[in-house]
Amino acid sequence: MDMSETSQPAIDEVDLMLANARLRDELEPYRDESIDSSSMHRMPLQTENEYLTSMLAWERAPALPITSWFNPPLQLPTPDSVSDSTLPRLLANTIERLYSQRVVLKFTDHLSDRELYKIIYRDIMPSCEKKLDIPGKCLEWRCVEDNETWLRFYADAVDRRRFQEEYDVDLPPSEQPKYKRNLPGN
Repeated sequence: MDMSETSQPAIDEVDLMLANARLRDELEPYRDESIDSSSMHRMPLQTENEYLTSMLAWERAPALPITSWFNPPLQLPTPDSVSDSTLPRLLANTIERLYSQRVVLKFTDHLSDRELYKIIYRDIMPSCEKKLDIPGKCLEWRCVEDNETWLRFYADAVDRRRFQEEYDVDLPPSEQPKYKRNLPGN
């Protein structure tokens, strides 16, 4: 048997253990119960290293207004200054630009274009968030502000039942949202 066939897994395991030790050392200043979680000891070493890498990226990432995630910073016109005829194109372009920075909008189908644009302008763009450059990771922005709206338009039967059992409340009727959208990342 060729020696390289038997030594490769051991070398990979050693590399993973060295990377794990380095990541834990780098995370030491941020140490809390999430790093010491017992569930991490049940993870395969590769998965644990990916988790520690994402934690380190989170800790080191700057918190910036989302408008500053763009170069140059994205400046949107005020909602009142946008005409009804230009709003759909501006909204679609803005959503695509947000997606290019890994901002994914969720639960938007109950909102008119103008209502959604106002949320983007008023809530999303000035919000200070951690900008992470981790492939496959995004900032998910849920455009629903209350349980009633979520229950009415987005919760499935199981979620509705759980909510009713947990809070012992009457549920609003389930409805189809008025503005079906096919947004990037959904």
